[in-house]
Parts: sequence; C-alpha cells; structure tokens
Amino acid sequence: MKNIRDFTLEELEILVKDLGEPPYRAHQIFHWITCKGAQSFHEMTNLPNALRKKLSENFSLSLPEVLEIKEDLDGTIKLAFLLEDEEVIESVILPERDHFTLCVSTQVGCAMGCKFCLTGKMGFKRNLKVFEIISQVVWAKRFLKNRGEELPLRNIVFMGMGEPLANLRNLIKALKILAHPMGFNFSRKRLTVSTVGLIKEIEILGREFPVALAVSLHAPTDEIRKTLIPIAYKYSIKEILQVVKRFPRIKNGRTTIEYLLLKDLTDTSFCAEKLVELFKGLPIKINLIPFNPHPELPFERPSEKRMEEFQKFLLSHGILTTIRKSKGLKISAACGHLRAEIQKYLFPNSMNKKTTIRTG
Repeated sequence: MKNIRDFTLEELEILVKDLGEPPYRAHQIFHWITCKGAQSFHEMTNLPNALRKKLSENFSLSLPEVLEIKEDLDGTIKLAFLLEDEEVIESVILPERDHFTLCVSTQVGCAMGCKFCLTGKMGFKRNLKVFEIISQVVWAKRFLKNRGEELPLRNIVFMGMGEPLANLRNLIKALKILAHPMGFNFSRKRLTVSTVGLIKEIEILGREFPVALAVSLHAPTDEIRKTLIPIAYKYSIKEILQVVKRFPRIKNGRTTIEYLLLKDLTDTSFCAEKLVELFKGLPIKINLIPFNPHPELPFERPSEKRMEEFQKFLLSHGILTTIRKSKGLKISAACGHLRAEIQKYLFPNSMNKKTTIRTG
C-alpha cells in the first residue's frame, strides 16, 4: 500500500480529482500530512467521512517506528528509526543559538566508501523512499513540540546516512514537499544538500530544484582526495569546481565547501595554500570540520591551535571560513559517526526499545 506522504501537492490534486473530489481537498490533505503530521486519516476532521474511508482503504499514513532516542549534554539528539523492511536509519537534531537544525538521512548505508566515515562501513543497503525522508522531519517536529521547545526547527541538512544525490529523484521530490508554502514551508536557503561531488546529479539538482549546496571536498588536491574518497578517481576537483560555479545561488548565498581536518594529512600549510589557490575570489564558504576520532578509523584530530592557524590563514586571504563545532560525540551523532547497527537496536542486551538516554 503506497504511503500518501510520498505525494506532492500536485500529485494529490490528481488523486482527489480521480476520486471525484474538488481540488481544495488536496490542499487539506497536504496540510494534514505536512504541517499537522497526521498519523491517521481519521484525524482529518475537515474531510468527508466517505473520503477518509477511501483514503484509509487505499493508502498508508504510517511513520517509521522510533526505536531509540539518545541525548548528549550539549543538547544534540539522535533518533533511530525502524523501517518497514526492518532496516534502521538515524537522524540528528542539532541545537543552535536561535533554532534547531535536523540532519536527515537519505539512504540505508552508503556506497561512497569515504575512509573517514562510519556510515560507509555499513555498505549500501537501499535508497530511502520519499515518505521515509519526510518522516524524519515529521518526527523531529513532533519531538520538539512535545518537549515544549520554543525555538523553531528552521534548517534541514541532508548530511545524515548516505549520499543524497545518489537518491536524486526521491531527494528532489522530498525537497519540493519540504519547501512548499502550503506545507512545511522551509525556505530553500534553509534546505542544504551535501554531496561528495556527483557532477551530473549536481547539475540536475541546480536545474530542477536548486537549494543550498554543500560539497564535501575534504582535500585540496586530487592526489590527497583519492586516498580519502574513492569517487575522486572518477571526478576531479577541477570538474567539481566547474559545476559549483554554474550552480544557481539561492538569494545570492554561498556554496559551502566542507573540508575535513585530519592531523598531518589535510591540516598542513601546503593544503591551506592550495585551498587559497582554488577558492580565492569565489562566492563560497569553507566549513572546516575537525575529525571526530573513533577506534575504527585510522586518523587523528588536529590540535585546536593548528585548526585556528589554518582558519586564520584562509581568512587572511579573504576566504570566509568557519570551524564546525563538534556535537553529539558522546552519542555517536557527530559528523561521520552515523552508523545504524540493526542488531544493536533489535536485540539490545539490556536496553528496551523507545528509551531516552542522556549521555555526558
């Protein structure tokens, strides 16, 4: 049975027409499944009983089950979801100064195989369906509302499990639903898609539904990048820069270049100088990401002093540069640490499902 959260408003308009209903019914349904996060068709009290019955007989409105909620003392919240085929994904709610950001997954596992990322060690299982992507937002909004949080969920970043552009069609459809003014109404500049640099897919996204773009470069030369990101053998940094320059900028915003700082590998003076050569004068922002250590990963985190020196060098050459603050380290919710282990979630030795754990 198809989940009705897979539908855009335009598709719902066709659906209600086929059911012999006026077009405005589609707007009502769309409002219920987005803004109100309805869990059943019976909740849609402004719809006729006959229509609600038809919908419930032909469509699903189910959400993935929340298996576990973990919260770090820094306010980061990690949610684990059980999907219909018993696969598990994770997403992360990040507290900011005046809002919350949700880090959304687009795949079960990942095929990119980046050497510094735990998700890649899972391998690739499958793409998420549209409703599975949207459901992460529905659950996050509900969780924050039930907590009595006054700050809004304002930003959605597609930086969770998987390579978003490898699930391009479902990603674009989900973006359209999230941005629609009659639904979630997220500003396009508040929707950020991160990619390791899939050239053709970046071009399609820019042509069909441009949002904020973040490119996971992580190295300033092809030689270094190939040691970290297998797809670097297919696409060169020069090719990536060309497509970034052509990508439509939302409200004159800047493309974000994500750059991972690895001790004695990508944090050197040579690397900083190469980044200046690549990006000086371009409308980009470099987001420096300190490596989050893990026993299974063979890299080290640079010292705070070294990271600050790296940032200052880029700033001194006119390149807007920030250092991302690591969040959720103690609950494995930090950048590169998402890796849903289904055995852990389905057969925990001493942990019940749907538990909330504060870790500090």
